[in-house]
Amino acid sequence: MAVEARGSAPFPQASGDNVPWHALEDDAALARLSARREGLDATDAAERLRRHGPNALPSPARVPAWRRFLRHFNDPLILFLLAAAAIALAVGHHVDAAVIVAVVTVNAIVGYVQEGRAEQALSALHSMLAPSARVLRDGTRRQVDVAELVPGDVLLLEAGDRVPADARLLRARGLRVDESVLTGESVPAEKSHAPVAAQADLAGRSSMLYSGTLVAAGQATALVVETGPATEIGRIGALLGQVETLTTPLLQQIARFGRRFTTFAIVAAVVLFAFAVTMRGYGWLDALMVVVALAVGVIPESLPAVITITLAIGVRRMAARNAIVRRLPAVETLGATTVICSDKTGTLTRNEMTARSVVASAGRVRAEGSGYVPEGALQVETGGEAAQAAAHAVAHIGLLCNDARLHGDGDRWRIDGDPMEGALLALAGKAGLDAAALAAAHPRLDEVPFDAAHRFMATLHRDGDGALVCVKGAPEQVLALSTGQRGASGDAASSDTVPLDTAFWQAAIDDAGAHGQRVLGFAWQRLAQVPSAFDIDAVRGLTFAGIVGFIDPPRDEAVRAVADCRSAGIAVKMITGDHAATAAAIAGQLRLADDIQVVTGQALEQVSDADLPDLAERASVFARTTPEHKLRIVRALQSRRHTVAMTGDGVNDAPSLKQADIGIAMGNKGTEAAKEASGMVLADDNFASIAAAVHEGRAVYDNIRKVIAWTLPTNGGEAVAVLLAIVAGWVLPMTPPQILWINMVLTVTLGLALAFEPPERGVMARPPRGRDAPLVSPFMLWRIVLVSLLFSAGAFGVFGWAQARGHDVETARTMVVNVFCVMEIFYLFSVRYLHGSSFSLRGLRGTPAVLGAVAVVVVAQLAFTYSPWMHAVFDTRPVPPLEGLAIVLVGVAMMVVLEIEKWLLRRLRIFAELEPAAAAATQ
Repeated sequence: MAVEARGSAPFPQASGDNVPWHALEDDAALARLSARREGLDATDAAERLRRHGPNALPSPARVPAWRRFLRHFNDPLILFLLAAAAIALAVGHHVDAAVIVAVVTVNAIVGYVQEGRAEQALSALHSMLAPSARVLRDGTRRQVDVAELVPGDVLLLEAGDRVPADARLLRARGLRVDESVLTGESVPAEKSHAPVAAQADLAGRSSMLYSGTLVAAGQATALVVETGPATEIGRIGALLGQVETLTTPLLQQIARFGRRFTTFAIVAAVVLFAFAVTMRGYGWLDALMVVVALAVGVIPESLPAVITITLAIGVRRMAARNAIVRRLPAVETLGATTVICSDKTGTLTRNEMTARSVVASAGRVRAEGSGYVPEGALQVETGGEAAQAAAHAVAHIGLLCNDARLHGDGDRWRIDGDPMEGALLALAGKAGLDAAALAAAHPRLDEVPFDAAHRFMATLHRDGDGALVCVKGAPEQVLALSTGQRGASGDAASSDTVPLDTAFWQAAIDDAGAHGQRVLGFAWQRLAQVPSAFDIDAVRGLTFAGIVGFIDPPRDEAVRAVADCRSAGIAVKMITGDHAATAAAIAGQLRLADDIQVVTGQALEQVSDADLPDLAERASVFARTTPEHKLRIVRALQSRRHTVAMTGDGVNDAPSLKQADIGIAMGNKGTEAAKEASGMVLADDNFASIAAAVHEGRAVYDNIRKVIAWTLPTNGGEAVAVLLAIVAGWVLPMTPPQILWINMVLTVTLGLALAFEPPERGVMARPPRGRDAPLVSPFMLWRIVLVSLLFSAGAFGVFGWAQARGHDVETARTMVVNVFCVMEIFYLFSVRYLHGSSFSLRGLRGTPAVLGAVAVVVVAQLAFTYSPWMHAVFDTRPVPPLEGLAIVLVGVAMMVVLEIEKWLLRRLRIFAELEPAAAAATQ
């Protein structure tokens, strides 16, 4: 593509097709496209439209709704459950089949609804294009649809217009363009028609306008050079389309677990079926019914649904903390995050320019406060009262030479106009100046508006019988227009002027730049009478008053959030389109790292993909980056097994937001493209909300592990008991319908209650879990085996004891079902605190969800045990009170054993995952 050609001829060469548009003279650009300043004629425009196509981004390919729904069934665990349902249906177990199909279908519907809009990122880019544009056609002004623009068209633009295509400037007057959606720059970029170096990065191409950006001030005539997919915004759309949505760590773990567990269950079922028929004399239908019931019992068919509900509860909790989750798995991904790659402007910073320092010949003053709130002290750093007076004089000039308006009250202030002019109004408020009184005392008579060609703004004001000229602009330019500087005690109304000390001012400008500040110079001139004409040539012989350093300050809460993330073992990296010095200064104030290393986009291009992962891990700041750079950085970190979260708000962030394990967009200042590419949106644009979301994400993952740690052992206990009975040739302690009863009643009550668990202590004191950390860790595997054996021992113990007391098999089986339910209730209280003791008032009291679930199970078991119609369905019998008391004591004994086990494991430090959590749990 010509506009982005690599290896183009060095500036100032201005001919040849290999020269990028921004390096061409405007006449050469017209010649390359065979265009005229008067615009194209209608016939030529129609032919070019046919050749180049409409100025529109290609619509994303959409997956049919039915296919998106069906792919939620493409999971080994789900497919096995559907097969079990088919077998159950074939042997006449219609209710069992219906229950299994219902659970699977509900899970698919929830996933379909939550993720159905996952691929809207490309379509969101369309909203960045203006619906119509003003052009010259046949020498006359015309309004045409944006889609009809073609290379060679001449655009007419003014303040408030959205640029409809990439264009080369032909003429510009006072033109400033907000390019933050592409470059991340905090302030509008100054534009002029003069060519720039071919090597200039996107933010430095002052001769170009880019589709989707906004004209903040001034007027322009520009030549359309690229349309549709060939534009910068179109190129980002193409990048976005090439990025595949990653599977989250949780989904990867569940998929691996499902495949392994399903393989094991199928093999075990076949072996058990063959053994029962050949070695124990079971009829094939009886053996098949037992195997199907056992398979349904051992396969945690409710696990996907319970995990989905757990994630949904996490979504609700995060929404209460201003983090809106768009895709369910993104909830727990935050808990696994090891690196947060954050955009600077508007994310870590306020996106509100602040006048931070005022330097005059008399000394230096620091302005407190941030944003556009006109409150805060002016603290003298050097120079005493003279510096204070000089700072007031500079604020006086900045207030008069200003076209912005400040509105608001309390902590909520906004500006109409240029951000740096808004910051000057806030500075004047801090200096105690009354804008209305000053305007009345010095009414504006004329002005020279800012223009990129002369890089300053000048205003003429009445001053008694004479006039006062106030000037602000690029400090080098204002210094060039000055013949002296303000003395130690002079102000804008005095004649205390001394010779200009250019070396002093250059050192002050360099020092401000080294601290990441943007600098404006201020000067004044007092005239004995009002001039008859006031133009650019009249601005001469000024008295230089001082400079003001501006910065987009970090959010106060972002500083705390970065500290929280670092203490949780999460690295925070800044990736921005802003200048390296500015980014480094902000990174230092945020304390992103102990040793902050800055890498520019230009340096990044010299680094190979093989070397980039090392650099990406070491560096804390990446400045002057493009969308391609951001993608490379995220991918490099992912290649080192990092789980990467990416925050951003601009169109330029969208591809990397989608590439990251979780993309986090800003809700207020974020573009629609960024929001649609992300997995989570911050409603308050506050980086601090990310730390809160990480806390919730880790709590959600803990709850998912608790659900698994409760579900698998309870199912495993049933399976071991039945398996031992078949292998040993004993009487089955439970019938297939009773196994299904336990499975249906308990998993939808007790298992679901764990989804509502509050976070344990010390959640943020643990390091992030590894990307390859298994869903079933060594500790959890030990727990599954131990609890399964305890459940099986309890079942056979109660079964044998019941028969020893003379009860029939039906009563013994009823007691076994009840002891399973009781043990699962007590195990629920134990598993609520995997990293601490459950023997506490908080632990034994339970949550409303836990107490409600226990109440439902108790009522259901009483009906199961004592209701006549339940006796007919499940072949159960009433249990005497003494036996009932013994069943409860079995559950209590099991909980005591498990609490002793937890205490021993923490004390002996057998499992590494318990060590940091154990320390935190005692805080």
